[in-house]
Amino acid sequence: MRVGRLAAIGTAGGLFSGLFGVGGGTVMVPLLLLWMGYEARAAAATSLGAIVLTAAFAAATQGLYGNVDVLAGVLVGIPAIGGVLLGTWLQQRVHSDTIAFAFAALLVVAAIQLVVR
Repeated sequence: MRVGRLAAIGTAGGLFSGLFGVGGGTVMVPLLLLWMGYEARAAAATSLGAIVLTAAFAAATQGLYGNVDVLAGVLVGIPAIGGVLLGTWLQQRVHSDTIAFAFAALLVVAAIQLVVR
């Protein structure tokens, strides 16, 4: 049962990743929290582990279609490493419930912006 649920979460994350460029944070993390009972830190870390595979395959597939701007990817990706280090450091110092609330608020704001646009 657990393996089936994790496979379904991975499939949903992969689908959204390929379709919209998002999947880990917006799909996998909430499902790991709500459906699997993970706590926020473990859900985020598990999602990041899965996204390594998902992002690599999605980027390669999009590259075959000619949709990847490699220079822009590098220019966005290199500074993102600093953001990852800062975010991981901060996550270890903030209460798990606060992380979950902040994440939910971020998703609500993003949803509102998508509807307004």
